[in-house]
Amino acid sequence: MNIPNFLYPITHLDLCYLGFSKPADCFYQLSPEVLTQYAVEYGEGSLTDQQVLSVDTGKFTGRSPKDRFLVKDETTSELVWWNDVNIPFTKDAFDRLRLQMADYLSRRPFFVRDAAVCADPAYRLSLRIITETAYQSLFAYNLFMEPDQEIRPVPEWTIIAAPGFRADPEEDHTRQANFSIIDFSQKMILIGGTGYTGEIKKAVFSVLNFLLPQVGVLPMHCAANVGKDGNSAIFFGLSGTGKTTLSADPERKLIGDDEHGWSEEALFNFEGGCYAKTVNLSAEHEPQIFAAIRPGALLENVRCYPQTRTVNFNDISVTENTRVSYPTQFIANAVQPSIGRPPKHIFFLTADAFGVLPPVSRLSNAQARYYFLSGYTAKIAGTEFGINEPQATFSACFGKAFIPLHPTCYAELLEERIEKGGVQVWLINTGWTGGPYGTGERISLCFTRAIINAVMNGQLNQVSYNTLPLFNLMFPNHCPGVPDQLLNPAENWDDRDAYRFQASKLLRLFKANAKLNSGSHAELPI
Repeated sequence: MNIPNFLYPITHLDLCYLGFSKPADCFYQLSPEVLTQYAVEYGEGSLTDQQVLSVDTGKFTGRSPKDRFLVKDETTSELVWWNDVNIPFTKDAFDRLRLQMADYLSRRPFFVRDAAVCADPAYRLSLRIITETAYQSLFAYNLFMEPDQEIRPVPEWTIIAAPGFRADPEEDHTRQANFSIIDFSQKMILIGGTGYTGEIKKAVFSVLNFLLPQVGVLPMHCAANVGKDGNSAIFFGLSGTGKTTLSADPERKLIGDDEHGWSEEALFNFEGGCYAKTVNLSAEHEPQIFAAIRPGALLENVRCYPQTRTVNFNDISVTENTRVSYPTQFIANAVQPSIGRPPKHIFFLTADAFGVLPPVSRLSNAQARYYFLSGYTAKIAGTEFGINEPQATFSACFGKAFIPLHPTCYAELLEERIEKGGVQVWLINTGWTGGPYGTGERISLCFTRAIINAVMNGQLNQVSYNTLPLFNLMFPNHCPGVPDQLLNPAENWDDRDAYRFQASKLLRLFKANAKLNSGSHAELPI
């Protein structure tokens, strides 16, 4: 083993339960400072001018959904929603890969970190994250919570992540050399052939999405914050809809930016850190995230200005999915521990590139279920090769790629929580108005913030409402800080026939998606 000159491996950690043939020589529970030093000395990354570790994750700069598998056995066969993102894998093939990965890591330096997930002690799970690289261990330190004082010899869940280990698709029954596989019976996760740290994060999220509904907790892909009055709010939304931006409110405390559970008693964060996009990041528009990029944080796939170590957050030459991870204590107004009351308001965020939906709509409980199951946003021209006009994107429960159970399992829990708590649900369009993308204008962030504030202050409970044709959405006729004309999307189009054409087109897409998921046309509810 190649031992760095500034630390020594431990020799007493027993990993026999994973197939390691003897007590492992590994680096255990290293501090962020030491992990950063190791990563720099051994060529995993470099330091920026702010002394922040910056790494490239290699070929993969995002998740690979088609290479995610779940072991199909007596635990999962009847419960899992088997589809194009929940792909079955055999136990025998999983065990062969686990033993191969144990042998692979036994012949090189590797890192072990014990941690935990779920801020609510009633649902906390212990984790052990075994990684080939120091930067992956730093990511685990940033994203997950400190372990309980008494660490278990065998944790409840174990993750093995080795970017340098490549599967043989023909022998190992994977699609290609990279993979992410979850075994719910053995409580293990194998991740190989990819250095993208988001695979670790989302594998754990998938585990919680399987386990928690079975004990009456709703797992959610959402951000959450809490006001001075103690009232919580949650923000669902797919990438690019403003989930992180709108939850980062200087007047409210952050519970978490991405993954939460909602029990009958509380709203709680799953993680101990944040994993934020950094594309076009600036101190002016995202002051909290910008300030969190300091020693101990981890930057992924960014580039610096020429001949400097200063990060150029506008440079997307590697990927648009540039990222930073950091612990929640790097956010000045984060709630510690990250637990709040059940929410009073829920916001479904959608960037509607068709320019059809109102900036804000108040949803009935039936509509809340429908739009939750739809999980709608739109991709715009230019974001991906071959996209020349807006394309609707539907992701059930705003997180189809991470939900092992059928979407209705989560929708029923949401509906139950909404009814019991008297929660108000709002559909917020952070996309376009006055026309589709390319013709209309993007709704100003200042107007969206004014809408959110008016909801929180109860001001939208004191105004009259109108109904949007076709979609049956109730939108306010007035909102403080927002032009009245903006609230009615049809009023902002110069060509009313063009508006009706786009609205009918989007409606057909909603109905087609509902039919695909539910087996019926599932008309839009009133």
